Formats: sequence, structure tokens, C-alpha cells
Amino acid sequence: MSGLPNCPECNSEYTYEDQSMYVCPECAHEWSTTGADEAQEDERVIKDSVGNLLQDGDSVTVIKDLKVKGSSLVVKVGTKVKNIRLVDGDHDIDCKIDGVGAMKLKSEFVRKV
Repeated sequence: MSGLPNCPECNSEYTYEDQSMYVCPECAHEWSTTGADEAQEDERVIKDSVGNLLQDGDSVTVIKDLKVKGSSLVVKVGTKVKNIRLVDGDHDIDCKIDGVGAMKLKSEFVRKV
């Protein structure tokens, strides 16, 4: 036995270690060797333009006219966005805006309602 844990998704015994991750070759599931994924999620702190802490499911208001790249649409000041989802990357917020569709926003251009 190799001493590696079975896959939590498909219970396969053929897992292998790749840097700091375990990988299952049967279902392609990857998971952390240290359990650091849960700790990283708790450490992620995203704040709005005035310093309020944002969380998944919050409602926010746009504080500046935002041009939509690749189209002539503009998201106007005061547009309310409901049920945001926080993500990692340059743009912190995934959301859907009525009349525009799915968007990614930077947290510096919104204020928590």
C-alpha cells in the first residue's frame, strides 16, 4: 500500500500526489494534501468601496458609471445588484445585472446595501 488516501469523490485507491495536491486519475478530482483550501477561503477578505466586508449573497449598488467592454451598454450609477458571488482574480464579484446579463465587477466600484 502507498499510504495515500482514497478519492473522496469515487473512492478510487489509485490516487497520486502532485505537489501539494492529491489527484484521482479515474474521476480527475483534486484535493489539498494539507486541508489548506478551507483556511484560504476563510482568509479571503473582500471589501467594498467604503470598507464594508462583502460576502456571497449580498446586495450591492454601483457607485460609478461602468462601460461594458465590447458593447455600447453602460451600467449606471445606483444600479442595484442582488445575490453577488465572490471570486478570486482581478474582478472580485460575479453577478447578473438586469438588462445587461452576467458580469464581473471590481469591489472598488460597488457599495454594500
